[in-house]
Amino acid sequence: MSPARRRAAVLICSVGLPATTAVLVAFRDQLALGSVLLVYLLVVVVVAAVGSLVPGLLAALVSFGLGNWFFTPPLHTLTVAGRDDLLELVVFAGAAVTVSAIVELAARDRAEHQRMLAEQAARTRELAAEDRVRSALLAAVGHDLRTPLAGIKAALSSLRQDDVDWDDASRARLLATADESTDRLTRLVTNLLDITRLRADAVTARPAPVALDEVVVRALLADHHAAVRVDVADDLPFVLTDAALLERVVANLVENAVRFTAPGTPVDLRAEVVPASDPRQDGPAAGEAVALHVVDHGPGVAPEDRAGLFAPFRQLGDRSELGDRSRPGDRGTGSHVGLGLAIVEGFCEAMGAEVRPSTTPGGGLTMTVTLPVAAA
Repeated sequence: MSPARRRAAVLICSVGLPATTAVLVAFRDQLALGSVLLVYLLVVVVVAAVGSLVPGLLAALVSFGLGNWFFTPPLHTLTVAGRDDLLELVVFAGAAVTVSAIVELAARDRAEHQRMLAEQAARTRELAAEDRVRSALLAAVGHDLRTPLAGIKAALSSLRQDDVDWDDASRARLLATADESTDRLTRLVTNLLDITRLRADAVTARPAPVALDEVVVRALLADHHAAVRVDVADDLPFVLTDAALLERVVANLVENAVRFTAPGTPVDLRAEVVPASDPRQDGPAAGEAVALHVVDHGPGVAPEDRAGLFAPFRQLGDRSELGDRSRPGDRGTGSHVGLGLAIVEGFCEAMGAEVRPSTTPGGGLTMTVTLPVAAA
């Protein structure tokens, strides 16, 4: 019962019982004790129905006292002279307590039933939302799968045409198209497998001392190396992380940054030693960590929109993870299903790293991955 209903029940008890007693006293000579107690029992039922157990018990106690004082001989005493009167009072007290307890149990059952109905309704809404996301995801994945496959098929079919004599430049363009489409398809499948592993809680990090510059080189080896300015010194302290997971984190962050940076504007990737968020960290220099910054100069993300930055499937189809970011420099790279940043966050959690977005000075988004320094 809500506090308001309990207060209302106490008010009924404190006002209703004296008023009822005043009316009954006026007709005392015409009423038997049993009839009086039945009227009091009605008031107890009303109080218990409004306020549940405690107000009901209070009403039962007060009614018992009023019935004894005003209607049980000898009057205006707590003494009960007749056995029948005593029996009626005892039966009344038992009935009043039982009614209050039954009302309390009924109220609890009703509240539990309402809670279960609310949980079922919430679960139904969740399932409906999951079904909508699943349907949209299937449509988006189908689109993103068909696009590179169509590019590969068109390029290879063109090269296999016997009636066309392709010059070297045209042949190179078709091969480049097939190669880029294959890379895009590979990234999409890899992201889908990664997000499946994360959702199945099947990602296991194997931390070991790692040279950050080597991980960055491997992450940029296949893609975007021409669009990224790298400033990662080779004398940085080793970081304690899983090299394979970190490589995927760097690749996804760079891909996201390149996608939202205008052509001709490089993405900056730099690293520095910073104070560790956990001062108890052990390392070559106690309290140190290495921060890896992936800096783009695109439209950026408003601070109020960053809460959902890492949500998977934020935008589907050919949109990016962030529906509110324009795409001035979209170069057709990667999957646009909206998995890249979700994978980044999941892998960082598995590695014990921290990823944090901030605003790039002059405009854009900076994603910072903070990694613990490996013990010497």
